[in-house]
Amino acid sequence: MRTHSIVIAAAIVLATAPAFAQQSPPAGNAARVDAVVKAAFPKMPEDWQSRLTPDATMKECTAYDNSPPPAIAEAIQKREAAAIQYPADGKLTGDWKKGEALAQSGYGLRFTDYPPARENGGNCYACHQLTKKELSYGTIGPSLLGYGKIRKFSAEDAKAVYDKIFNSHASFPCSNMPRFGTNKILTIDQIKDLVALVMSPASPVNE
Repeated sequence: MRTHSIVIAAAIVLATAPAFAQQSPPAGNAARVDAVVKAAFPKMPEDWQSRLTPDATMKECTAYDNSPPPAIAEAIQKREAAAIQYPADGKLTGDWKKGEALAQSGYGLRFTDYPPARENGGNCYACHQLTKKELSYGTIGPSLLGYGKIRKFSAEDAKAVYDKIFNSHASFPCSNMPRFGTNKILTIDQIKDLVALVMSPASPVNE
């Protein structure tokens, strides 16, 4: 995922001219960016083609620079909430040890991972602090240290964590967090394991 993001970021830089905040962006930039991004992936597998085509939510978030007006934000939230799927057994937490392994793994959705040899990882530490032991973590997302303990390990908050991981836009329209479940990056069982990592009393997150 990191490689894919870096290439897209480079494409945006190459396709756009320098601009200051007080200036209007040059016309046609979006089309130029799209063209450069597509040119960067000439040998993309057919089953990856859809990754270059934004869905309705991505189109709206892009159109409003991730700050849609209230009515559109509400429509996004409602649409994405409807896409959330829950475990057949109704249990939202799994194995926190598996969840920690997933949080550490950045495997998946890169050209070097194709065809896939194992399950995708969540790469959670790229954006969040989760445990005291792990010293290498990103700060794009909030620290989750002690998350379950702070919320008294409530079932309601466990559901909120599940929803956020499955489809972050259902919680916060135009969130920077991937829609792990809706976009089939992670399976329902994997998401349950990550919920356990965040919400289990035995997890190192809550030590």
